[in-house]
Amino acid sequence: MLNTDGTKPIYIQIAEWLETEIMNGHFESGQKVYSQYQLAEMYTINPATAAKGLNLLVEANILYKKRGLGMFVSENAREMIRNKRKNETLRSLVYELVLEAGRLQISEGELIEMIREAREKGEQL
Repeated sequence: MLNTDGTKPIYIQIAEWLETEIMNGHFESGQKVYSQYQLAEMYTINPATAAKGLNLLVEANILYKKRGLGMFVSENAREMIRNKRKNETLRSLVYELVLEAGRLQISEGELIEMIREAREKGEQL
């Protein structure tokens, strides 16, 4: 699951993977998530790298720490992740898509149709 050959740091990939797990319902509010040592063993990475990924989510209030017990999913974690991904990731992707469509001289109508088709294919998966 992790791309060790890519340019994205592993700790960010760990954080994004956990966000996706939360969004997919594999972790619910108040539920304990993997420890840095479990993540390190799962992905054969340094525990400090795993801890850095977990701490990103703590800083974003998606996870919270219970001293001596581990890290747990915050009450509004799904909504926070949704808003973060919508406002950062999705907006950036849409901006790049619109720029590329402009370079290729694709009309707005054609672009919207392409998006509809992609969405339909995604719903079929």
